[in-house]
Amino acid sequence: KVYKVTVGFPREESFALVSQMRRAATSIGMNLVEGSMRLNSREFRQFVGIARGSAAEVTYQLLLARDLGYISKELYEELRS
Repeated sequence: KVYKVTVGFPREESFALVSQMRRAATSIGMNLVEGSMRLNSREFRQFVGIARGSAAEVTYQLLLARDLGYISKELYEELRS
């Protein structure tokens, strides 16, 4: 959903907020997949922690996008849930 939402952002955000949001959003899934392939639980937990950090980044970036008027309050609430 982050990819679809950021298509409507201003062009000047292409290499800033849009890029950061897309990287953080894809990082969540990639780290969970990579962690699930690890042989021990310690490594798995490490990747889950990284994924959680990326999720926190996206949460803040959505808040910023809302505050800048790039997304509506309703869309922000939908994406947060």
